[in-house]
Amino acid sequence: MPAPTSPADLFRHSLRLLLDKDIPAWVALWAEEGVMEFPFAPDGWPRRLEGKEAVAAYMRHYPDHIDLHDFPELRIHQTTDPQTVVVEMRGVGRLVESDAPFDMTYIAVVTVRDGHFASYRDYWNPLAVQQPGADFTGSSR
Repeated sequence: MPAPTSPADLFRHSLRLLLDKDIPAWVALWAEEGVMEFPFAPDGWPRRLEGKEAVAAYMRHYPDHIDLHDFPELRIHQTTDPQTVVVEMRGVGRLVESDAPFDMTYIAVVTVRDGHFASYRDYWNPLAVQQPGADFTGSSR
């Protein structure tokens, strides 16, 4: 299967990998110097990850804590930059530790260069990580 070529297709492919819990393949979609930012991250959570290795370390244990089932209400908007998309979506599933429902709304601004994520600004709800079992990063909270 050829690699997705458009930013929207790459993003959709990345969601499928997250649902499949294939974090190594998800990380492989990143440029070596890719940057992931979390402008709304609460104290103790990372606000900026620089480079593929930092993104890999951040996501390594995600499936052990959050079991994603679906991304309903996915909307991908093109921007004036053909390599940048704005994404609106929900991620739903359960928290592994407590079996509590997980339901997070996201807005992401994603830029792709040479078929890889170069910049990913993730505007997620910091109140959702106050649930027991949501802290997959080992933050200092």
